Amino acid sequence: MIVLIESPFDICLITFVFFEKQTMSGTSFFKFIAITAFGLVLLVCCRQPTTKQEITPESNRVTYATGFTISKVENYTVISIVTPGSNTKKNLRYALAENDIVIKNPERYDALIRVPLQKIVVTSTTHIPSLEALGVENSLVGFPNLKYISSKKTRDNISKGYIKELGNNQDINTEVLLELAPEVVVGFTLDGNDKSLQTIEKTGIPVLINADWRETHPLGKAEWIKFFGALYNKNKQADSIFNTIETNYNLAKKLAQKTKTKPTVLSGAMYKDIWYMPKGESWAARFIEDANGAYLWKDSKGTGSIALNIESVLENGQKADFWIAPGQFTTKAQLLEFNTVYGAFDAFKNNKIFSFTTKKGATGGVLYYELAPNRPDLVLKDIINILHPTLFKEYQPHFFEVLK
Repeated sequence: MIVLIESPFDICLITFVFFEKQTMSGTSFFKFIAITAFGLVLLVCCRQPTTKQEITPESNRVTYATGFTISKVENYTVISIVTPGSNTKKNLRYALAENDIVIKNPERYDALIRVPLQKIVVTSTTHIPSLEALGVENSLVGFPNLKYISSKKTRDNISKGYIKELGNNQDINTEVLLELAPEVVVGFTLDGNDKSLQTIEKTGIPVLINADWRETHPLGKAEWIKFFGALYNKNKQADSIFNTIETNYNLAKKLAQKTKTKPTVLSGAMYKDIWYMPKGESWAARFIEDANGAYLWKDSKGTGSIALNIESVLENGQKADFWIAPGQFTTKAQLLEFNTVYGAFDAFKNNKIFSFTTKKGATGGVLYYELAPNRPDLVLKDIINILHPTLFKEYQPHFFEVLK
């Protein structure tokens, strides 16, 4: 007799019939053995399969960034964005899979993305360096406010007509966007309620939120290259790039911590009559601390900017050894033209004011705003060179220059 077996249940059924015949004709002892054996078979082969999906960490696990996670779910990847906007508590989940992979329960995800991507639109200059580092810059087909892009490589693609102007972030040209037909648009949102991005989603183009700007640890911002690595099936490459940046950063920090001096540092500048500077738990303050500098407002709580009157800044910062990042000012003359009180600071008198606003791209974009979040190791070395100029011999700064 030939029996067709199509499932574990068929095996259980056949086993049941066999044991039933044996117990009907056998001795009591054999009946006991048969029933016991059947119970074990039933437990093993007839157990209902679980519907819970296996989740394991991705090989390039996230260590510093707090705004996203990468997980492996069966044979595809899931990126979770943690609280992308200040007014939203809903986390976002994106499923990334190759074309031949079937995603179960797609309704559980905010977007389904087929990877590797071939065409992409990004909306922040901080996204550009990740694309270039991964070697996928040619997949960029559109960007809002092209003039802000500083990278020579991407500017060459703009001049060749490969990347189209999309207007501005608050009002992206949907008609041009649809003609470009990108597979995804990578946006950022300050409040989780960006109407322009909502309009794009209605066209059927998936929108992914990149919240790198919310990270406070310098290496946390840089780690978002893994977000882009997942979109292009370049997880190992993204992991390798980040590991190099992490190693360089920590080596530079370790070297700076060995110096015996800890210079005092002032930062920021006035807007109208209010002086704005980084709070003590901010990204900028962390650089100064890791460069073994004494940021004079390091005890201020929070990660944004602190607003102060000029009297309190003079009282605490007039004798500061260095003044780093004096707003958008590019010369000392501009500082005095705005307010002569700037001349009262020792850092002004001693030519110890350093700014990143003097290094710009061909169309006026500030290089620091684009590249610094992705290369904190270069920023840290610049600041170490400012505070401890004897550590690096013949060092060429990447971002900061003394204000002339």
